[in-house]
Amino acid sequence: MNGTGKKILSWTIKAAILVLAFVFIYHKVTSNQNLAQFKLLLSHIESSTAIAIMGTVFLLMLCNWFLEALKWRFLTRTLTPISIYKAVEAVFCGLTWAVFTPNRLGEYGGRVMFLPPRKRIHGVFSMAVGSIGQMVITNVLGLIAILWFIFRFLHVQLWLYLAAVSLAILVIALLLIFYFNISSLVGVLNSVKFLKKYHRFFSIMNRYRKKELNQIMGFCLARFAVFTFQYYLVLHLLIPDLGLFTICMMVFIMFFIQSILPSLDLFDVGVRNVTATFFFAYVTHQEIAVMAAVSSIWFVNLILPAILGSVFVFKMKFF
Repeated sequence: MNGTGKKILSWTIKAAILVLAFVFIYHKVTSNQNLAQFKLLLSHIESSTAIAIMGTVFLLMLCNWFLEALKWRFLTRTLTPISIYKAVEAVFCGLTWAVFTPNRLGEYGGRVMFLPPRKRIHGVFSMAVGSIGQMVITNVLGLIAILWFIFRFLHVQLWLYLAAVSLAILVIALLLIFYFNISSLVGVLNSVKFLKKYHRFFSIMNRYRKKELNQIMGFCLARFAVFTFQYYLVLHLLIPDLGLFTICMMVFIMFFIQSILPSLDLFDVGVRNVTATFFFAYVTHQEIAVMAAVSSIWFVNLILPAILGSVFVFKMKFF
């Protein structure tokens, strides 16, 4: 394929990505009645307070994805040095891809296109290390929150609760052991015959020692704290009676349930709404406010960044 043909194909792919992203975004935003409910609920709150809270939530969104960009830059430093700005571009571009792909798989493609061509497949496995770290945090805190929920609201028999605690401790221990020995995954992949020939790609995971894994986990914890605080601000704004600890526990459970269910980014709001309304029903009867809060944060954290990321789609180099 000559240079002109490559340019045409490149622009065609970029245009297709943008069209798919905006069609999905438009469809889900316009059909989301909870966003309209959120706007209605805000109209009953003092405007200065609502603007201050939502402005803070927006700034926290930028902080969240900036932390992710710093993590991405740290993950790829063993491959090639990239600037903070290029890391930000890659993260936001990946979010544009993520909205219309199952389990955010497109996010990998969007990010690695900002790496040198020979480093892109390596970049997928580097990103996987960061994703595993985020998954471990989500599951560990989620399991702790579920144990609290069972103790606080379900009042099961003692032996059954102790069994649940034992199982949770075992799972948490296995998750942490797996994460801090991520290089063992290379051995597992090498044991699969047809994958062994791709060792040069996934062997990148061998380069992350405990010191690096601790730093990556630090980024994951910081991000988790940021978007948990976002939920607290919005939920407390709409339902002032709910306390910080209760909101955090419920949000941890919601993230945990969401993490184990495969879905599209755009459909995650449905999963979050169902999970949130079920568990929050134990602490409040304001179901509409809960769904409105969840939808508003979905919009701020995923839809707005995906729209912002569309600007960077044109900077990708496929060839």
